[in-house]
Amino acid sequence: MKILLISTNQNKLPMPVMPIGACIVAHASERAGHNVLLLDLMFSHDARHDIESAITGFMPDVVALSVRNIDNVDMRNPMFYLDELPNIVKLVRTMTCAPIILGGAALGTMPERILRLVPDCIALVGDGERVFPQLLDRISRQERFTDLPGVASIENGVFSSNNPADSGCSANCPTPDYHRWLNIPAYRSQMATVPIQTKTGCEFHCVYCTYPKIEGTSCRLKSPDSIVDSVAQLAAAGLRDIEFVDSVFNAPLEHAMEVCAALARVKHNARLQCLELNPRDFSDALVTAMERAGFVGMGITLESASDAVLQGLRKGFTSRDVHHAAAVVGRHRIPCAWVFLFGGPGETPETVRETLQFAEKHIRPKDVAFFNSGIRIYPGTELEAIARKQGLLTRPADEMLAPVFYFSPEVDAAWVDQELKRSMKKQLNFINMALLGHPLLPIIHRICQKLGLQPPLWRHTARIRRVLRLAGV
Repeated sequence: MKILLISTNQNKLPMPVMPIGACIVAHASERAGHNVLLLDLMFSHDARHDIESAITGFMPDVVALSVRNIDNVDMRNPMFYLDELPNIVKLVRTMTCAPIILGGAALGTMPERILRLVPDCIALVGDGERVFPQLLDRISRQERFTDLPGVASIENGVFSSNNPADSGCSANCPTPDYHRWLNIPAYRSQMATVPIQTKTGCEFHCVYCTYPKIEGTSCRLKSPDSIVDSVAQLAAAGLRDIEFVDSVFNAPLEHAMEVCAALARVKHNARLQCLELNPRDFSDALVTAMERAGFVGMGITLESASDAVLQGLRKGFTSRDVHHAAAVVGRHRIPCAWVFLFGGPGETPETVRETLQFAEKHIRPKDVAFFNSGIRIYPGTELEAIARKQGLLTRPADEMLAPVFYFSPEVDAAWVDQELKRSMKKQLNFINMALLGHPLLPIIHRICQKLGLQPPLWRHTARIRRVLRLAGV
């Protein structure tokens, strides 16, 4: 059959993200014998025209829409990304009677609410690489498919959903031909990295997280040799800036060490980075292994440096681990990005000051600190239960598709903003969500790319902020 797969994400801030899931599904569908066209709307200047042209020229038998994010998780400047989804579905339906199938990370978070937004669709939740070709096979033979794992739909107003497929223990690290599916020069001009997953699933239990819904709570590991093959293959194709996008790279630690050791044995010529390290299993041995493997950037997701907040968020580590991680980073040369999140359960003025004092004292000038305030509440998470118990959330779960946020009632959000701005005036390597969403970022990316600067761009945060300040921005 002819399969038109549309990646609907057009958010370019802080930088465009290559649609790894859509590319993997496109590759799997083509291997199953189908004729596949992937339309990536990331750099589209007229999405409606591009969709119309694709349908008219290709005449698909099935249209699949990949939906990555629901919103930008920014409490100060919330942006809802699904406003255009009904318009896209309506446009597709006016031009073809082909089945419309929804997939992507957003569907794993709130499948029923999204389907009620666009009820003329079928959803596929979970491992699209394995199940989507099976779904296509059923459709091609005009057979019933509602029994397949992960299939969700609404019939006569009633939502039904099957449990996602058990992803099993596949050791292969899928590496689609990104040059075939995407406008690589456009992504590279925006300093985008190429995503790779060394595993799926997450063993942690953070109160706000949706990964248990999307990927499950048990880790399914890719073989180190397969990961090395993928890295070498991408680098040989000119895609040298590669980012490991696991939920947590160093959990389990043994697997991360094996991946690094395998990479160190091969001259792959790639520049590797990972922004999802947990301080619980963070050591000199790990960072040394990452240095030998070819990492040029790493990130540690702390959220807070206060035990009260870390416990409230159920992060699985303590402030002692946080300070230990800072000491380890200080003994190595890899640039580090630190990620913080204000406003979690247990946040108070004292815990805010504790976190800012840690950042000001321990984060090196060549590193960067990202700060966000407020936590997006998703239905079914522990944070939803906490917010309802504290009387902070009264909206029904079926009305939480549009973003709703948690902020600790023990601290004033405006005061936190002022404290952060005060700290940012002194520390030019500190960034808040307003800077991450600055409209000048795409221009900055292009300038830096032309100057020959290599990712990760955040290494140059202090210099960029200094230049912008001199320019009056």
